Amino acid sequence: MKRIGVLTSGGDSPGMNAAIRAVVRSSIYHGAEVIGIERGYQGLIEGKTIPLQLGSVGDIIHRGGTILHTARSEAFKTKEGQETAVSVLRQNGIEGLVVIGGDGSYRGAHVLSQLGVATIGLPGTIDNDIACTDFTIGFDTAVNTVIDAVDKIRDTATSHERTYVIEVMGRHAGDIALWAGVAAGAETILIPEAPADLDRLIEKLQRGIERGKKHSIILVAEGAGKGFDIGQSIQQKTGWETRVTVLGHIQRGGSPTAFDRLLASRMGAMAVDLLMKGESGKAVGIQGGVLRAHAFEQVVTTLRKADLSLYSLASLLSI
Repeated sequence: MKRIGVLTSGGDSPGMNAAIRAVVRSSIYHGAEVIGIERGYQGLIEGKTIPLQLGSVGDIIHRGGTILHTARSEAFKTKEGQETAVSVLRQNGIEGLVVIGGDGSYRGAHVLSQLGVATIGLPGTIDNDIACTDFTIGFDTAVNTVIDAVDKIRDTATSHERTYVIEVMGRHAGDIALWAGVAAGAETILIPEAPADLDRLIEKLQRGIERGKKHSIILVAEGAGKGFDIGQSIQQKTGWETRVTVLGHIQRGGSPTAFDRLLASRMGAMAVDLLMKGESGKAVGIQGGVLRAHAFEQVVTTLRKADLSLYSLASLLSI
């Protein structure tokens, strides 16, 4: 394989640049040229390609976001768009493609592999909602960002003796709320995988007040409810002074943690190794600390479940 393409698609995540760097440098080490495709599948359809050299990826391992930029593409969902994408790859002599992104990006990569393009996927998403991998690139950084925010909010919650509701990302997966909630000592964690009853939540908070607790932190994944609605309901039912913070896109930014840099680097190098061996239609993941590759079809049709034992632990520790 003499020419490899790389693109980032969907929502950005810290560590994507580290993955791009690994793909570029591993490809060049193996004697292949690298073509960067800007703005994901939309950029692929539009032929937005740039050559990437060793120097092109210098000093990016510590940067959040993606130097290739990213976008969502309605055009790529059509047969015409997909055929155009394949044509652009052929015209540019790109024999193999590394796609870095989440579930939707994987589905697109699966289509390209079925159309004859050698394609490998890397899990780039803060939500940690991809099957066949314990961790996705960017998840660890997002969790640490939330922990830092919760620690700061707890200071003012303690000072003013208030209940704080903090909404974090996670429309369909509650891993960010779950992991950050346990690590930050949140009194209550709400995730879409384990719907909670608001009255029982209030009863739990009331027990805390009765034993002398002056403040509470409620961490809620956006898929489990809107922070402002939950905060308003608690205040109306109890009369407690309640404040709401929505962390939003701050969770996607920032310099990636050491864990995410290492994970992205290992996965990027493995993606190139797989292409060099003639593999296609596979997604790289990590399970039990070991990198493994699974077929796209298996990954996109398998529902990744939250670790509810961690949810039970959170309940136990917050009595």
